[in-house]
Amino acid sequence: MQNLWFCSLIIFLCVFTKGIAQEKVTLSGVITEEKSNETLIGVNIIFPETQTGTTTNEYGFYSITLPKGTYTVVISYLGYATKTETIELTNNIGKNFSLVNALESLDEVVITENIERLSIKKPQMSVNKLTSATIKEIPVVLGESDIVKAITLLPGVTTVGEGASGFNVRGGSADQNLILLDEATIYNSSHLFGLFSVFNPDAIKDLRLYKGGIPARYGGRVSSVLDIYQKEGNSKAFHMNGGIGLVSSRLLAEGPLKKDKGSFLFGGRSTYAHLFLPLFDINNIAYFYDLNTKLSYKINSKNNIYLSGYFGRDVFRIEDTFENSYGNSVLNFRWNHLFSDKLFSNLSLIYSDYYYDLKLSFVEFDWVSGIQNFNLKYDFKHYLTDKLKLQYGLNSVYYKFNPGDIRPTTATSGINPFKLTDKYAFENALYVDAEHKVSDKLSVSYGLRLSSFLRLGQDELNVYENDEAVIYNEDFNIYMMAPPIDTESYKRSDVIASFFNFEPRFSLAYQTGSNSSVKASYNRMNQYLHLLSNTNAPTPLDIWTPSGKYVKPQSLHQFAVGYFKNFKNNLYSLEVESFYKTIENRIDYIDGADLIANNAIEQVILNGKARAYGLEFLLRKNEGKFKGWLAYTLSKSEQQTKGRTPVETGINNGAWYKTPFDKTHDISLTTNYNWNEKFKLNANFIFQTGQPVTFPNSQYEYNGINIPNFGLRNEDRLPSYNRLDLALTYTPKQKREKKWKSHWVLSIYNVYNRKNAASITFGENYDTGVNEATRLAIFGIAPSISYNFKF
Repeated sequence: MQNLWFCSLIIFLCVFTKGIAQEKVTLSGVITEEKSNETLIGVNIIFPETQTGTTTNEYGFYSITLPKGTYTVVISYLGYATKTETIELTNNIGKNFSLVNALESLDEVVITENIERLSIKKPQMSVNKLTSATIKEIPVVLGESDIVKAITLLPGVTTVGEGASGFNVRGGSADQNLILLDEATIYNSSHLFGLFSVFNPDAIKDLRLYKGGIPARYGGRVSSVLDIYQKEGNSKAFHMNGGIGLVSSRLLAEGPLKKDKGSFLFGGRSTYAHLFLPLFDINNIAYFYDLNTKLSYKINSKNNIYLSGYFGRDVFRIEDTFENSYGNSVLNFRWNHLFSDKLFSNLSLIYSDYYYDLKLSFVEFDWVSGIQNFNLKYDFKHYLTDKLKLQYGLNSVYYKFNPGDIRPTTATSGINPFKLTDKYAFENALYVDAEHKVSDKLSVSYGLRLSSFLRLGQDELNVYENDEAVIYNEDFNIYMMAPPIDTESYKRSDVIASFFNFEPRFSLAYQTGSNSSVKASYNRMNQYLHLLSNTNAPTPLDIWTPSGKYVKPQSLHQFAVGYFKNFKNNLYSLEVESFYKTIENRIDYIDGADLIANNAIEQVILNGKARAYGLEFLLRKNEGKFKGWLAYTLSKSEQQTKGRTPVETGINNGAWYKTPFDKTHDISLTTNYNWNEKFKLNANFIFQTGQPVTFPNSQYEYNGINIPNFGLRNEDRLPSYNRLDLALTYTPKQKREKKWKSHWVLSIYNVYNRKNAASITFGENYDTGVNEATRLAIFGIAPSISYNFKF
């Protein structure tokens, strides 16, 4: 009887499903830019009659299922002319669309993510988008456009300070950000120790920063995801563009491999100020270069392949005593396949490498370290109905960590060769994401990511009593390195430690009006890699290490709620979000921890926890001659490391203390004024609460030497940070038929020459014998000029 009931149910569902399928048809295709065939990400496809719609994915593909009938379809994308067509849907149709850029000469400034009403309905929150055009017009130091500096003008995003690498999101550290370039991991996002980012804006098509409500397809970091896609290249005609600045230049070439079938893109940047240093008898060198490349080919209507790469290097040398080089290398092969008009897939094979080399000639040794990974990704997007879309897939990453290889550079060197133990790991994940339109007012997104991390065997691993690599000295109330009692050796196929975690994701949007909604989200994430650094900002010298027997993965819980509203037909938009997040197993260090060339890093690490909470405010003006946004963040970021026993004091006596990324107030104002066809003025103002630091609060004398005594960690602050930047863009009058188009950009960084403190050090004045504080400022006022062209 039970089997008969089950068979009847299956027959009923098949008949019911077939009946629905007969009543509905699917419209699908790809949306591109008309002049270049470049696919467009996030284009809105809207059907006004049914108040439904969809958007294109990362490869420009869209699909929507609707009842049979005649529809008006509206294709809109910010910066492009809106296209409207009438389509009769009687059966499944594949239809591609091409959009025309709204301005034929120079790209219009596009502020941030799309502000169509459809985005108000979408459950995704805590995400921002910037375009290449926006980034290029923001005033920056030394005139080089900078993606990382641009995103710090958004709410919830800060940096430790000038000359600091990386960025911080919602009170997290820089290593808690997952940075992807065409799906490949970038481990160091900065050139010249933070002066520039590694991303060439000319080569970038799309940039999205996820701060919360992060979809299940992303994992491995606990603060944010910066997802960047490179352009594919123009498959219709050959074009070049570039820029010449005071300290650097860039050039990008793109064109067809086969017209309308394949394309190539090659881009390069480099600084050249070091070439002039010998004229002033200066033997120091500091420069960077990077190369971007991408090949795309359309095999047929259902298959596309891509090969993309990035290579960058920094070189810094002080005469014949010191030389430092480091950089990222990535290579990615992708295959897009369309199984049906409802099922899109992408297979990626990715190689990422971060390399660091330090040569010290005066002690005659060379230190090389780095991290490599090999990544397999297979992602699917399933457009089940006009109300339900699924994304699911798998991801496997193999890691090799080289903590350091020290080699003598001469036969007479007093340094013995020394190799720190290589480490290996294997990270896997399965995920599923659903975007579900429950009703006209309620949309939800829910997903689950199952992640695993296997710490694989290595040549040698220390064994400690009670598995505690750090011990507590009760006599001196300090933590100390525990002496190993034995060592163990493993085969590469052995598993030293394993971790398995469920990571649920959920977000919803409820429309409170035609132009407003409230949203809420929750996400749980785990991070298995850790950047070991006892500086406030990442440096090339920092080392990545995997979770294992003594280092536990970081685990995040984050909640966010928000209110979103568009005013006056999208002329203005308002976003207000509040967030709260906690992180377990946040790494902390014992006092006096030595991280450089440490083969037993677990001896200086303690596991603590962190929390951050705050309020973010973003007001934007999106149209007219005057555009821009005002961002304000009120937040707090803290860390706590308690003692493991009632006897141990922990860090800061087990109390919560400010992280180096705690910025109570963060205000940024970004404005753009189109004066006329020739002149455009851009300005931004930034104010931030000073960075938490630890200052000495007393001193004592020992053998005639004054020795400072420091207070609790991060109970002091540097002075507040603020600056004003200006940029003027001049575009000469150009004829429409003329292929060569150009413009000049004159910018002034830090207009009123504010000496913002990067650090404050304390010492004795040799002349007076009095202790004094010395402020170090990286930049004062910095004017620059650049010439930009395309043809």
